[in-house]
Amino acid sequence: MEQQPWRLLQRYRGDRRKLLEFLLSSGLITELRTPAGPIAALSDVDLDKLSADYVLHCIKYGGVLDVSEATKKYFDESSYPVMIHSQLGNSYFLLSDPDLSGSPPTRVPPSTDVNLATNHASFSSSPDPLIVEDAEASGEDFSPKHEVETCTPLKPMEDVQIPPLGLPCLNAGLSDDDLRESAYEILLASLAFSGVEVHTVEDRRKEKSAKLLSGLKSRRDKIHQQSESRGRQSELIETIRIQMQISEPMDACIRQRLMQLTARRMWGSIDIPQMSLGLLASIFKSDFLNGKSYMQWKSRQASILEELLYFSTDLEASERLTIQSSLANIRNSKEWDMTRSPSERAEILSALTLVALKLSSLSGKFNIQGETYYWTADYHLNVRLYEKLLFGVFDVLDEGQLIMESNELLMLIKLTWPTLGITQKMHNALYGWVLFQQYVGTDEAVLLEYALLELQKVLSAENDNQKEEHYMDSLACSRACNGSEIKLCLVQAIFFSISSWCDSKLQDYHLHFSQKPHNFSRMMNLLSAAGILTSGDFGDIELIRLNVSNENATRKLMTYVERSIKASYRRVASTLDLESKVVRQHPLALLANELKLIAQREFSVFCPVLRRWCPESGMIAAMRLHQIYGERLKPFLKGVSSLSEDVRSVLSAAHSLDHDLTELYISACEDNRLHHHLNRDLDHYPIGEVAKPIILDWVIAQNSRILEWTGRVFDLEDWEPLSSQQRHAASAVEVFRIIEETVDQFFGLNLSVDITHLQALLSVIFHSLDAYLVKLVNQLVEKNHLHPMAPPLTRYEETVIPIMKKKVLEHKLLEDDVRNKLNELTISKLCVRLNTLKYIQKQIDILEDGTRKSWALIRPPVGHGWAKEVSLESSESSRLTCSEAVDELFVTTFSSIRDTTTDAISKIHDFAGARVVFWDLRDAFLFRLYRGNVEGARLDSVLPHIDKVLDHICGLIDDTLRDLVVFSVCRALLEGYVWVLLNGGPSRAFSNSDITIMEDDLNMLKEFFIADGEGLPRSLVEQEAKLAEQILSLYTLQTGTVIQMLMTASEQISTGLYPRKDDKIGLEDAQTLIRIMCHKKDRQASKFLKRLYQLPTSSEYDDTPSEDSTLRSPLISDLLKRSSSFHWTNNGPSSFKSFKKKLQEATSDIRNMAW
Repeated sequence: MEQQPWRLLQRYRGDRRKLLEFLLSSGLITELRTPAGPIAALSDVDLDKLSADYVLHCIKYGGVLDVSEATKKYFDESSYPVMIHSQLGNSYFLLSDPDLSGSPPTRVPPSTDVNLATNHASFSSSPDPLIVEDAEASGEDFSPKHEVETCTPLKPMEDVQIPPLGLPCLNAGLSDDDLRESAYEILLASLAFSGVEVHTVEDRRKEKSAKLLSGLKSRRDKIHQQSESRGRQSELIETIRIQMQISEPMDACIRQRLMQLTARRMWGSIDIPQMSLGLLASIFKSDFLNGKSYMQWKSRQASILEELLYFSTDLEASERLTIQSSLANIRNSKEWDMTRSPSERAEILSALTLVALKLSSLSGKFNIQGETYYWTADYHLNVRLYEKLLFGVFDVLDEGQLIMESNELLMLIKLTWPTLGITQKMHNALYGWVLFQQYVGTDEAVLLEYALLELQKVLSAENDNQKEEHYMDSLACSRACNGSEIKLCLVQAIFFSISSWCDSKLQDYHLHFSQKPHNFSRMMNLLSAAGILTSGDFGDIELIRLNVSNENATRKLMTYVERSIKASYRRVASTLDLESKVVRQHPLALLANELKLIAQREFSVFCPVLRRWCPESGMIAAMRLHQIYGERLKPFLKGVSSLSEDVRSVLSAAHSLDHDLTELYISACEDNRLHHHLNRDLDHYPIGEVAKPIILDWVIAQNSRILEWTGRVFDLEDWEPLSSQQRHAASAVEVFRIIEETVDQFFGLNLSVDITHLQALLSVIFHSLDAYLVKLVNQLVEKNHLHPMAPPLTRYEETVIPIMKKKVLEHKLLEDDVRNKLNELTISKLCVRLNTLKYIQKQIDILEDGTRKSWALIRPPVGHGWAKEVSLESSESSRLTCSEAVDELFVTTFSSIRDTTTDAISKIHDFAGARVVFWDLRDAFLFRLYRGNVEGARLDSVLPHIDKVLDHICGLIDDTLRDLVVFSVCRALLEGYVWVLLNGGPSRAFSNSDITIMEDDLNMLKEFFIADGEGLPRSLVEQEAKLAEQILSLYTLQTGTVIQMLMTASEQISTGLYPRKDDKIGLEDAQTLIRIMCHKKDRQASKFLKRLYQLPTSSEYDDTPSEDSTLRSPLISDLLKRSSSFHWTNNGPSSFKSFKKKLQEATSDIRNMAW
């Protein structure tokens, strides 16, 4: 625990004297010498002015000490820091505490001619109009050393000293050590003459021996009880001795002489002069270990007598001369101890005793029981002595703590009350005063609480004893305040000093209580008990109790708030320019952040306490801080034209400060509804007006930047997964990173924004993601590029004679651009694209949720009910309207992005299925299934290829997309199966027996994807396979039935009743039925196709698969080129009639033909 500096200094000086006295008296120094000659007595040397280093040097080299040289060395050394004799010789002690100073700066200090100009305007280049104000305008100040506030540079923090009580000065020059030792002697004398045995060490040993020699049990018990009581008293007296730092030899000597004086009963009651005279008569030089101690003790006794007797106003001049002469003899060591005989010394002491008895016989002024003359005549000494006794309750090793025996010590100290003129109320006041002083020195909060309890006892004490009240009022103290002297009684002086110290602290309570905020509440409670200093109606100084109803007290607290706020601002402003250069941030941004911290500390620590006596404190603090920053911000706002880094930091910090101060002000107003004279609106900084256009410009600029960056990362994308766990593409991560950074920057501006800014931000998000999705979808090709060209329609005919030269089937030839795209759109990269789209879906939800939450935190309030009388219904209606508009913006933006993403997923997984079947499995599935004959090219030979592709896909695709992709493959396979049934080409012809096998294959394909209930849902697969099943069912029909269906379909197309559907396959569609006829292994069908359409036989074509399956060939067969049946016109019934006639002729011939 940190001790009071003056006490430490006294302790260090005392220890230093003792060490030097030991060195000089131990024989190590053979001779003490001065220019006038050798010195015989050590008492003639002032040990406080000897150089310790010089003494040690003399001991080491010869043992002769020149006192004048030692004194000269002492003064020379005191002019420089104390050095340590290290090898380097560059170590020294500091007067300041390095721990409190912090670590040294790491940067190199600037040279004296450095140019400190930067791009920021110097914050302190001109006087601050907020600081240069008259202190008189804001209230009085009763601190002893208070000065009017100016804008002068801040000085280092100094501890606020406790104003003294203003007791009359001591005339005899008694030091603190003299008072402490005299107080201990008075305590021992009071104990001794009160019947308490003050045993010496030797007496205690004898007592222990007597206890051991006691024989009888009854007597032993009685002696044991008595010895325990005396032993406890002895322990307490020993504790007091240690606490008051009295040496054992002196203590033993004083106790022995006091016990002798008590035994002789030289006087009935004890007073200080008689005690000092009795000790002087019985204590000699031989009782001390060295002459120096004896001389100091004797000089102290003479000074006590001089203070009490010589300066008494009730003595005649002759009596003063007698006292002066006697004290001069006592102080003269050679004359008193060597020249004068014991009888002569007794005569001198007798003369002093007569004067002392005369004063002791004088009656007290107030007729209080036990009152003596010295109560009022020497109260200034009595109070000081009693203070020294009270200071003994603090632990010498930890002065912030009371010793365990403090209550018992106080009971013993109470025995000095008759001697020192102390009453219960005086004790409470003085003990509270001592506790308060110890708190100031140690900063131990519990002492402040103890002091408050003692002062409350003083305030609650009943004033029924008028004599004691008059006596205490007579104990006058004088204080200088505001150039005039005021007279106070002792209790008032204590309260006045405590209040003055509190006043000094409250002038800048942010400085003094920020580190230990809990002490602020304790100090305010102490101030409430002591009273607050204010000016009376006639300019006089008075202490008034803190009360909400007392306008003077409330006004004074308001002054404290304003001054502490200004002092905190000055501290911040004094270092702002330098800090701005170090951290490279605009001074106004730093100032706003610092003021925000001050405001938070004000409202979290100080306002809750001050509000008990000054409800307006919070509003005053908020208004003052708002005004301080507003004066600095106004010129800056006039020059803002773009959202630069400085502008962003300043506007953000200013907006945050304005918001926080507004919230604090609203809170203070709600707690202070009865004080309407301060309930006025804060003049908000015009940040919104300045920031709105430049924020929009910034958002627009971000849109262009993000679109450019999105295009760049997309073009560089290779569609490889990030990792085995992160299967999406890196470009999507980068796009969202840029978008999220922009969103964070937007909301991190901490500026006033409205729905227009939000709309611009959401537009940036939409266009960025939409551009990415559009680029992603545009990489696809149309699915028709995947489908092979339909082979020409032929009719089945079993040929016995081989045709030497067959026609070659034509194949589709893709353009280079389409082929390159298809080469890039592998199934692996398509899976990465799908995973990326799924990642986008997840991130969209996260982005929307984060954006909504950020907007909810910064959305501007519709109105300020605390500032103006606003219609509650109107405010609520406006808020709902704004909220609905915001919700609509979010829903419109993100729903559109979600729809685009979902549509892209649908397109890509549909394309992926088609890619697998019609491109990757074209040879294995489309060109191999049922080629030549059904029995030799069934589906079971294709399923391993399908299974391998699906395993590959499942290892790449996200689990949530797996079923979608598998389903797309399933659907594409069924489409391919239908393609085989209808566009199988010359190499495929199906008999009725083949259809049964093909139905089994179709069921096999369905069960493959259903996978015993672990794959796709059966209902979904059955629905997709329905078309294939229906087409197979057409193959089971009789040829004549199919021909009749073909005729009906042609008639409906001709009449327009059945419009043509190019994108879907219809079971009763003419194109479907003609293809059924082409692939039926049936002579009737072949005959029909030959006679009606002149279709070539299948044997005329070479249907061997080509290595290049993309060679270009007509999309429609020759039949479609020759027959009007597949190019229906709207020319009326004539075309239908001609077709019907040909169809009837063909069917007639078929019916009459023998098979």
